[in-house]
Amino acid sequence: MKVLLTGATGFVGGHTLAALAARGHEVTCLVRAPSADRLKASARQVIGDVLGDMLGDVLGDAPGGVPGDATRPRGLAEAMAGMHAVVHLVGIIRELPAKGVTFERLHVEATRNVILAAREAGVRRIVHMSANGARPEAPSRYHRTKWAAEELVRGSGLAYTIFRPSIIFGPGDSFVSLLAGILRRAPVVPVVGDGRYQLQPVAVATVAAGFSLALEKEAALARSFEVGGPDRLTYDAVLDTVAEALGRRPPLKLHLPVAPLRLLARALSRFPWFPLTPDQITMLLAGNTCDAAPFYQTFGLTPVPFSAASLSYLQKA
Repeated sequence: MKVLLTGATGFVGGHTLAALAARGHEVTCLVRAPSADRLKASARQVIGDVLGDMLGDVLGDAPGGVPGDATRPRGLAEAMAGMHAVVHLVGIIRELPAKGVTFERLHVEATRNVILAAREAGVRRIVHMSANGARPEAPSRYHRTKWAAEELVRGSGLAYTIFRPSIIFGPGDSFVSLLAGILRRAPVVPVVGDGRYQLQPVAVATVAAGFSLALEKEAALARSFEVGGPDRLTYDAVLDTVAEALGRRPPLKLHLPVAPLRLLARALSRFPWFPLTPDQITMLLAGNTCDAAPFYQTFGLTPVPFSAASLSYLQKA
């Protein structure tokens, strides 16, 4: 199947590119001009050792894909010409309004642009990445805009599948690798609140496999799937598991009161160097768990535990 992949330069994008290529799909990556070289470098890092010469078949002699930007409608339909499906992964976890990087633009407007271009080009199928917790009444703007994008997909007239992953871990991730970096440097790890809120981390290889299989399974059509791992862990337990993967003892944890952190985040989150936004605090405290059984049953995948063994990639970072 000929597939256009958006968000290919991101963490999930590189792994999804590998999964699609491994199943024989002909993948074209929609790449903004400044990201072309990064696409080729990230793709080599993720799939080079696994697929070897197939990398050249995926990227060819082009600088990394077809030029385009999901936030800009112009040229998108041309980029999709001849495609059978689009896998849409574009999204952000943090806004930078001064640079025009907002949830509304990257989640809602980009998805609208992709859908309109797909319909104009005659693309029949879309596989869309949302987020666990997306719903219209969500307290976070992140989740509300993810839901708004889902609604566009459901009303698009295209054959669709929507995935809502929990926290995703694997080579090249940000969240777990960030925790590992803190554990390497700090004798005491700051924790928002009591650390008892639960997460359900899912392996990136599992998520990527779902995207590739969704193009082939009729049972995936017109459905939304929550995607999580087999383990529901408190945030404190996640920290302990990451420490174990690094060969360290469970860290000392400094549980910080939430109210002052919210005030600090409101004041400083406009600066990219500050690690938390009010939205992120809200989402963290709400937890991130789901019922992933329908996902595993539909796609025949085996859940990967969040364990020291599955985090062995951290030792190479």
